Amino acid sequence: MGNTRLVARQGRLRHAVMPWCLVLLLAALLWSACALPAAASRLAEFLPRVTPAEIFPGADRLGAPQGEPPLAPAYAGDRLLGHVWLNADVTDATGYSGKPIHMLVAADTEGVIRGIRLVDHKEPIVLIGIPERRIVDSMNRLVGTAMAPVARGEARPPQTDIVSGATVTVLVMADSVVRSTVRLLRAGRLGTAPAAAAAATGAAAPAPATLAPGPGEIRDWESLLGDGSVRRLHLSIGEVNEAFARSGNQAAADAPEPGDPDETFIDLYAALVSVPTIGRSLLGDAGYEQLTGRLRPGQGAILVAGEGIYSFKGSGYVRGGIFDRIELIQDGRTLRFRDHDHVRLGDIAADGAPRLPEIALFTVPEGFDLDPTEPWQLQLLVQRAIGAREKAFLSFELSYRLPESYLSRPTPAVAPAAAAPAAPPPGAGAETASEGPLEVPLWQRIWWSKSWDIGITAVALLILTGIFFFQDQLVRRPALYRWVRRGFLLWTLVWLGWYAGAQLSVVNVLTFTNSLVTGFSWDFFLNAPLIFILWAGVAAALIFWGRGVFCGWLCPFGALQELLATVAQKLRVPQITMPWGLHERLWPVKYIVFLGLFGVSLHSIALAEQLAEVEPFKTAIILKFMREWPFTLYAVGLLAAGLFVERFFCRYLCPLGAALAIPGRMRTFEWLKRWQECGSPCQRCARECPVQSIHPEGNINPNECIYCMHCQELYRAEDRCPHNIQLRLKRERQVAMSAVPLPGGKGPKTTITRTGKPAADAPAATPGP
Repeated sequence: MGNTRLVARQGRLRHAVMPWCLVLLLAALLWSACALPAAASRLAEFLPRVTPAEIFPGADRLGAPQGEPPLAPAYAGDRLLGHVWLNADVTDATGYSGKPIHMLVAADTEGVIRGIRLVDHKEPIVLIGIPERRIVDSMNRLVGTAMAPVARGEARPPQTDIVSGATVTVLVMADSVVRSTVRLLRAGRLGTAPAAAAAATGAAAPAPATLAPGPGEIRDWESLLGDGSVRRLHLSIGEVNEAFARSGNQAAADAPEPGDPDETFIDLYAALVSVPTIGRSLLGDAGYEQLTGRLRPGQGAILVAGEGIYSFKGSGYVRGGIFDRIELIQDGRTLRFRDHDHVRLGDIAADGAPRLPEIALFTVPEGFDLDPTEPWQLQLLVQRAIGAREKAFLSFELSYRLPESYLSRPTPAVAPAAAAPAAPPPGAGAETASEGPLEVPLWQRIWWSKSWDIGITAVALLILTGIFFFQDQLVRRPALYRWVRRGFLLWTLVWLGWYAGAQLSVVNVLTFTNSLVTGFSWDFFLNAPLIFILWAGVAAALIFWGRGVFCGWLCPFGALQELLATVAQKLRVPQITMPWGLHERLWPVKYIVFLGLFGVSLHSIALAEQLAEVEPFKTAIILKFMREWPFTLYAVGLLAAGLFVERFFCRYLCPLGAALAIPGRMRTFEWLKRWQECGSPCQRCARECPVQSIHPEGNINPNECIYCMHCQELYRAEDRCPHNIQLRLKRERQVAMSAVPLPGGKGPKTTITRTGKPAADAPAATPGP
């Protein structure tokens, strides 16, 4: 009866809270829809923070910002060296904090980057945990890079070193520098734009080339290799070792490839076989006809072949369906082939072709739009192990340009000087420039590059969904349930946490709420695909099961605590059961911590993110304890407390758990079952709950429950649950009382049940005389 009243009160409370939650949600959405327009440029604010020579070597003064977006000219005396601009004025630079990362970028009149200066950011991963110097050093690798070929589509965008633990931040910063420079070049604000150069000479832009018509001819291997129809990249072991030695990575240089320096490391060939002559020569007539039958209009195909001790295929396409050692590049766009783009070939049909052990035919996906008349590159990624888990990488390029004999070029007409297009005025915005293929959003490129990780995460979430939907069937098998749970927690810790770094944090909550106020954009949240997918799954799970899906199954730090506690209990480490009165008063601490962080974030999101170090997630999971000793000591101390009080941090300090518990009150379904006797008089579930989320009166507190399902295992156990034990004994008594004696003569009596079968505890009947 008491349980019934309590459930009724909880129902009334939920119905009272839900309207207010909906009102707050609608208000937040309305606020985000009415967000203020973008702020004015801050270039003039940041320029006084640097000397001219710091941002542009050789400059002695910077002029006043001009145009829109504003650029500040850099001079040496009266000679114009180049320009300085603020990256956020030209392109998006939203970092992990949800705030723009402001960098001053300098480039000369030829489009070569001359300086980068980080002037303002709110990145928590850099404020605490990652030294800013490491981020700056990574960005400085872009200094000296000529961006004009990238703007013309003749070279791929430059890459920068990834800083472990700050992947998204570094990618956003590098992408912002490259994009802003390319946009300004294409707009004619830096150097000389191609259109302006053509106008200055009075010549019309050259007419685009097309493939020459005709079925093509059959040619031998030597002639194809001689005129560039087939391109070759040959690397010896010595050349690769020298390249790693010049790379500056001492660990890679100290682990050279064994073997004779003149021995072939890889001999790589590439050809555009969607061109009739090349395709018929290398594939044969039948093979070329099969290929053209699969290709759609405008779609291309490439043959890649190689031999040597290094495989261009690798093993990534076997594990994850992606060829991670080669990459197709054209006009600043990049493409990694997948297994469904690939056909393995046994040999090359051209006369005189060598017998190569690896021959692959790759179909270029339709969305890439490979232009056969323009140059492209095949980049080979060479990797070298430098530790148990670390690898060093170098890239080598095989450049390909279709010979002119396959092309048809119309004769260009000379345009009158009066009709020549004018160069963009100094104040023209970069947005008037051609966006080009480089403008594929960064988040889309990140998702494509992490497709393997995304697939694993999606499958794991589907498995977890099945566990929750079929939990009744699982908990009826206690041994299987325990192995499933421990196995999933181990995957969460090792793969999701330490390998993928997908640890959700209260920082995500603060960033999201702050973005609703300052200007919401999905692009930032999509830059971290695994974090985005996990938050989407957790948001859906809150409706069904509350906070326990994340806290009990998908939190790597929570998994680490529970696995360590399991080992401690096996080793008979004494376990402390907190007195209920003290335990109940310690619960609110994490809500106070969360509300404090939320309140500080309304004033300063940067300060709130620094205070969010109350979470040891960054230390224990993201940085794997490789931090300054105070942070490491704090994380280890919490884990040590968890050896005696299971999930100590989750129970009393975790602000993320508190943040999830608040919307978790709106869950629609009640999946955890209880007997009427639970709590009165039986207390077994309450005593065995690993986080003491069951009240003495028997009800489960969903705000504190981590959904480990241990209480459901007891709920179904016929040998441990007192309710089920009573039911079993009652059934056995009914079976014994239902036995009916039958006459059996002078011999022993036969007792059978009403079903006509001998009773289990009766002796077998013997026939009378």
